[in-house]
Amino acid sequence: MSLFSRSLSIATVAAAVSASSCCLNAQASASSLPDAPRPQQSDSSLMARNDDAVSPAAPVTKNPEHGDPANISGTVLDSNGDLVPGARVILDGPQSGDHRELIASDSAAFAFANLTPGIPYRLSIKTNGFADWTSSPIILAPGQYQFLTDVRIKVEGEETSVTVYASNEQLAVEQVRLEEQQRVLGFIPNFYVVYDSKNAVPLTTKLKFKLAMRVSVDPVTIGGVAGMAAINQAADRPNYVQGAKGYGQRFGAIAADGESDILIGGAILPSLLHQDPRYFYQGTGTTSSRTRHAIFSPFVCMGDNGRLQPNYSSLGGDLASSALSNAYYPPSNRGIGLVFSSFAIGTAERMVSGIAQEFILPRLTPGATKTISMMKDSR
Repeated sequence: MSLFSRSLSIATVAAAVSASSCCLNAQASASSLPDAPRPQQSDSSLMARNDDAVSPAAPVTKNPEHGDPANISGTVLDSNGDLVPGARVILDGPQSGDHRELIASDSAAFAFANLTPGIPYRLSIKTNGFADWTSSPIILAPGQYQFLTDVRIKVEGEETSVTVYASNEQLAVEQVRLEEQQRVLGFIPNFYVVYDSKNAVPLTTKLKFKLAMRVSVDPVTIGGVAGMAAINQAADRPNYVQGAKGYGQRFGAIAADGESDILIGGAILPSLLHQDPRYFYQGTGTTSSRTRHAIFSPFVCMGDNGRLQPNYSSLGGDLASSALSNAYYPPSNRGIGLVFSSFAIGTAERMVSGIAQEFILPRLTPGATKTISMMKDSR
């Protein structure tokens, strides 16, 4: 059986095995923005260093209602791209207590730490010889580091504007970082789903491999493999021997199935074919349209060019993994029947996974509901 429903299949097995074990003993992350340099937090460095303009911040506390504190930083530039050190940088929020000010450092850098996520902030810059400007509202996600690059202010008398630039690679790194925190019920990995589909950017080859390996070595994934091996041991399938040796063989076979599937279908083929291996949550529209979107996800994927494509990566990964299993399954279980039965099971798993991702798992994944709400508000 394929474990590569992009972490859901393995995670679901882990949850199912955990539940079944109990029964036997008793009787499943737009616009995101890039990582920014983390400012030094000691009081002396915040107040004394001239090359790091960082606002004095209250002690870091986690508000259960808002989540982890967020941060804003950036560099002040003029219209020619030259640094503007010494500019007065002002941050305001809804409450008077949100007001902060600092002077841009010698390198024109500024940073505001320990900000409350989910509320609108406005950033203003004032300096002699330049027109004042005020940014549009900035709403931060929990734990987000929003780095504003190339903030360009106009000479006084010209139109005031601010432009924020971020490369797709930087945005992708931030999106993957958030996706790696997505866990059903707080512990089952749910990394291969994009809830903010509108602002998603394509993954680099490095990130595709990173995400695949992150799922493979997750403790819950390993626990799912161990539980599935125990189930197969009890069912005496495949036809390995019984005992500790047989259990080890079944554990290795299931691990090899999942590892080959996730590496080939989630990293190698998506990199070669420039396809995105993640599930893109739709979230809006009629129930029938969302159901179609979920059911056809094993057959249709998003290309790195932003267009829908036949999902050669996922289907090819399932087929290749099924074919490779002939190398280590018992001779009595090998053959063309093993290849196509495993392929069919893997495809069916992915269809069921799509339905769960679209209608069930967002409600059980902490943080997903807030991301979906923010996504809908921006439409």
